[in-house]
Amino acid sequence: MLCIKSCHHQRIALRTTITAKQHTTAAAACKRAFTSFSSSIACPSLKTPVRLRPLHYTTARVPCHYFSSTSSKMAPPPASAHEFLDFVNASPPPTTQSKPPPPSSKSRLPPHLRTHPWTPSTISPGGKYYLTRNASSLIAFAVGSRWSPGNPIAMIGAHTDSPCLRVKPVSKRTANGYLQVGVETYGGGIWHSWFDRDLSVAGRVLVRVKEGGFEQRLVRVEKPIVRIPSLAIHLHRQSNFDPNKEEEMVPIAGLVEEVLNKKGDVEEGEEEEFEPLKAIDERHHSEFLKLIAKEAGVDKVEDIQDFELILYDTQKAVLGGMNEEFIYSGRLDNLDMTFCAVKALIGSVKDGKGLEEETGIRLVACFDHEEIGSLSAHGADSNLLPAVLRRLSVLPGVDGNQQSESNETAFEQTLAKSFLISADMAHAVHPNYAGKYERNHQPQMNKGTVIKINANQRYATNSPGIVLVKECARRKGVPLQLFVVKNDSPCGSTIGPMLSAKLGVRTLDLGNPQLAMHSIREMGGSWDVEHAIGLFEGFLEGYGGLEGGLVVD
Repeated sequence: MLCIKSCHHQRIALRTTITAKQHTTAAAACKRAFTSFSSSIACPSLKTPVRLRPLHYTTARVPCHYFSSTSSKMAPPPASAHEFLDFVNASPPPTTQSKPPPPSSKSRLPPHLRTHPWTPSTISPGGKYYLTRNASSLIAFAVGSRWSPGNPIAMIGAHTDSPCLRVKPVSKRTANGYLQVGVETYGGGIWHSWFDRDLSVAGRVLVRVKEGGFEQRLVRVEKPIVRIPSLAIHLHRQSNFDPNKEEEMVPIAGLVEEVLNKKGDVEEGEEEEFEPLKAIDERHHSEFLKLIAKEAGVDKVEDIQDFELILYDTQKAVLGGMNEEFIYSGRLDNLDMTFCAVKALIGSVKDGKGLEEETGIRLVACFDHEEIGSLSAHGADSNLLPAVLRRLSVLPGVDGNQQSESNETAFEQTLAKSFLISADMAHAVHPNYAGKYERNHQPQMNKGTVIKINANQRYATNSPGIVLVKECARRKGVPLQLFVVKNDSPCGSTIGPMLSAKLGVRTLDLGNPQLAMHSIREMGGSWDVEHAIGLFEGFLEGYGGLEGGLVVD
């Protein structure tokens, strides 16, 4: 059974204008694509049931034409590229947060389903729903109006996390008159790219509330507050730069004051309340905590019980290149694919008729912790997706009748008929390092999403999957590319092989091409956002009709 718990309920507003202090991730989408809907935060350690509820949407797509029809000049970037910029700029950590919707939008919010744990009886054919776990993993799905138990599910899987620096549980450090914040590395980042950047912090804070309980608050300090300066070249003549991650990557946050974090004297006869851990202001600098308390909306630093904060680059994602053909941004891997997948799911049912003849389910799953192996309660190697699929497989059909005999094997039938696209960014050819790429497989930006293939199953792609995805792309008029690594080069992996083995579901790995993967500042193609959205829409809309025509036992 899938038991999802949350630390509090709060509204989430995704609307046509997003203020600078709204923070969203995969559980949301970009500001121009969606209107308001409700959300709740999931946290396995606390006792409040998670909400499972319908999606609400409005969206529009533009044709996928990279070049103008009248000349060879590149066409302006599509609207989806600008929407992606808004999305990624509002999404430093892999957690979900937003302000409550304005009064004018509340009337558009769908009804909430609050059963715990949710059961198949709470889901109806033709409905649209989503759930979160740990506020950092999301599963959203739309049920076809002609659904029957055991029918196929068209799935797109992505991940919400990126390599970053995370504030340590005891971060207070001082050295040579400087205040420093201790951090630990998360994932496999290009760590030298974090030097000399204007950094700040974002994440979630657990605070004590007046009612006596605890509440999660999501925060983002928007101004730069820390920096990791490089050592001057005069003091470091070596050609290589490989900093020690423990001693040489400690951010500077300020200058030491005359008195640091001095606690008030305890009055005579008064005893300090016992705390199992050191007080929060003994573990972190007081000025740092004051900033966090302000962003969390609490009056006293003592109300902060704990937090999970990451560092992020305050420089905004932008369009670049002489014709704005590029996106310069952090976290392209993998918010690019997360955004495109969620946008495509909503776009696939935007006209209100997309589910009328649908016999299957259209599903998007966005997981946390991919960059560190996915082995967590909310990673792709958890029970999250299998448990959801098991429940969905036995949903009552449109007539409400269920055969208990067929339900016994509905889960296995659904898995045998379903298909998963594992969407994770791919490598574009680098003009300065072209020798690092296989000579016949050198993807280029803005030339289409890349199908990733590996004979050693580091990617789960096979020929039947390529045929299926190629047909979806043909129907939508979007280009595709192919990629394999050189035989003398290591190959990364994705959630694709992991989920394919766990579920026995046919799977294909793909992603948009990019440069500088895992750098603090990455580079991708502005038109590839539109290409991926079109491809994913074609897959979600067309898989039900294609599934029966491509059987390989």
